Amino acid sequence: MRDVGGLGRHGSWDGVRALVTGFGVSGFAAADTLQHLGADVTVVDERAPGDDRRREEATLLETLGVDLRLGPGSTTTLPDGLDLVVTSPGWAPTTPVLGQALASSVPVWGEVELAWRLRDHDAPPWLCITGTNGKTTTVQMLDAILRAAGLRSAAVGNVGRPVLEAVMDPEPLDVLAIELSSYQLHWSSSIAAESAAVLNLAPDHLDWHGSMDAYQAAKGKVYEGVRRACVYNVEDPATEALVMEADVQEGARAIGFTLGPPGLSMLGVVDGVLADRAFVEDRRTSAAELGSVSDLADPAPHQVQNALAAAALARAHGVQAGAVRDGLRTFRAGPHRAAEVAAVDGVRYVDDSKATNAHAAEASLLGVESAVWIAGGMAKGARFDELVEHTRDRLRGAVLIGADRELVAEALRRHAPDVPVLEVDGGEDGFMDRVVQAARSMARAGDTVLLAPACASFDQFRDYGARGDAFAAAVHRLEARG
Repeated sequence: MRDVGGLGRHGSWDGVRALVTGFGVSGFAAADTLQHLGADVTVVDERAPGDDRRREEATLLETLGVDLRLGPGSTTTLPDGLDLVVTSPGWAPTTPVLGQALASSVPVWGEVELAWRLRDHDAPPWLCITGTNGKTTTVQMLDAILRAAGLRSAAVGNVGRPVLEAVMDPEPLDVLAIELSSYQLHWSSSIAAESAAVLNLAPDHLDWHGSMDAYQAAKGKVYEGVRRACVYNVEDPATEALVMEADVQEGARAIGFTLGPPGLSMLGVVDGVLADRAFVEDRRTSAAELGSVSDLADPAPHQVQNALAAAALARAHGVQAGAVRDGLRTFRAGPHRAAEVAAVDGVRYVDDSKATNAHAAEASLLGVESAVWIAGGMAKGARFDELVEHTRDRLRGAVLIGADRELVAEALRRHAPDVPVLEVDGGEDGFMDRVVQAARSMARAGDTVLLAPACASFDQFRDYGARGDAFAAAVHRLEARG
């Protein structure tokens, strides 16, 4: 087996036998890059290409000489003679082919780890963001701030575009704003960001990681080797604990963000103003104004926290206060994130399908006064007792859907027995219309029908976006009927 640990962009990959597990966006980027570098590449995935783009990519790779083994049974046995495995982020260590690689001491890297190793000599710095919730919004906020400062920036990683693609792009960039999931961090070992943030920590993906300790340890990897700033959430002490445990470069600072007035080396809020007492010359007696809460399109507390975290990373990079304000003023969140669909008979219908875990759903519910809550799907090993305990006073009723809806129902019975519950079966045509109609039957004028499922969508939908689209379409049909 060849030692690939020291290979970078300009090393010789000729003859390296590499296996790529997974043929999604990250898998294609990894296979294409490794083939370009000269490696002998095999790709395995239990699923055949599902759309025209994937089929075109498969044809391209096969034309280039990549060995594609796609379909049932392709991931049960590790090919012989491998020097490296590069895995797509969602693949768990218990997957047979990965388990065999680890047992055989074959290096297993994630696509992001490969990207880090292939950076060029003048590569742009990495500003990395992880956490249970708010990652995508915060990365996009950070990208908006960096662009407002006149920097050539890109939002990449778990947000959509693979980090590897950005790293190998010949178009020069000044800085990368990178969203990293716990999966991506699990399969990383040498990444050392310029600055990094853990936004929050709550139980999620425990079925994949096996325990909350393992999940938190994966998140904490984002702080390893940080050069400038480790940004943490003052209201979530577990994030600060990860900073304290990290092995960082000399001179790296711990920077907190809080919804209250900031202490030294913190960003916070004073009378509605976003204030910086971390990156000012005399932070003991003064602060810099970075804008105001009213500058944000959504002033909900969790969005203010996201803005402060993005601002902290930007300020650590040297961005001026005015650019932070300008970037936050222009920022608008993507679809399926607390997006109001319509108002019918005095009832608001809100699509927060991106709330795929209990922590995100709790933030969403606490943002409304009275909700008919649409919840359920795949629980990913989570429980919902704390969520219901913290939000029961906001619940007019609940409509439960999906494979693990009984887990939500049990939490409601234990902690909110007076909240009426309706369950809607199935996923066939008309399913979401029945869900919306059930919610309407419980809602009163002034209420919000809130799709914040606290669960993944894959039991019934392609992804959370498809779930949100189905909800929005059903609401618009309801609106048209009057």
